[in-house]
Amino acid sequence: MATTTIAGHTVEVNEEGFLTDPAQWSEDLGAELAALIGITMTDEHWLLVKFLRDDYAAMGETPTLRRVSTQTGKPVKDLFTLFPGKPAKKMAYVSGLPKPKGCV
Repeated sequence: MATTTIAGHTVEVNEEGFLTDPAQWSEDLGAELAALIGITMTDEHWLLVKFLRDDYAAMGETPTLRRVSTQTGKPVKDLFTLFPGKPAKKMAYVSGLPKPKGCV
């Protein structure tokens, strides 16, 4: 585990850059994490981040892409548009959560 400073916050991250303690996350940190991967946050992005963080708190694990889609009513195609390439991984990263199970 490494310690790094992002947006003025000293946080612990794993070898892939994911926060190891979701409690260290804040909205300004999330916005900076998004910027680091080329995403400009919109209200639509923030709604998904809020869902991920709430679902993680309730379920104890990061929701999969399928769960995000079914629980929010947001088509998977839209998730790929908002978080291009690997949406589940990118949503978790921006949300300060562990990578979802089954994510490579």
